[in-house]
Amino acid sequence: MKTIPQISEAELEVMKILWKIGHATSSQIINRLTQTTEWKPKTIQTLITRLVAKGAVKAVKTESKAFMYFPLISEDEFKIYASKSFLQKLFNGSLNLMIASFIKEQKMSKEEIENLKKLLDEEVE
Repeated sequence: MKTIPQISEAELEVMKILWKIGHATSSQIINRLTQTTEWKPKTIQTLITRLVAKGAVKAVKTESKAFMYFPLISEDEFKIYASKSFLQKLFNGSLNLMIASFIKEQKMSKEEIENLKKLLDEEVE
């Protein structure tokens, strides 16, 4: 299994763009993020550079001398990693403890609990 680098919340916003459109230039990433955040272009470029350094994103020079950025980890790979990391940090790796906590704190509706029961029943069969 490949190693997933630590990705900050800000860096994750860059990754979300790359996952959605497949690849992008820094200008395209900056254009999208300046519409949804208060970040300056230089800040966004720093996030992209960090992701390249971490091995989460690949930079390929184009004929126009600009770089095209591609995600090296998939959204699904990151979600699995982030879920396990969250579970380990907050619930000592116990899915049972996490679900019990959500149910006790009423963070799950009756409908969500029923859907979870159905899902678990399907997985057991």
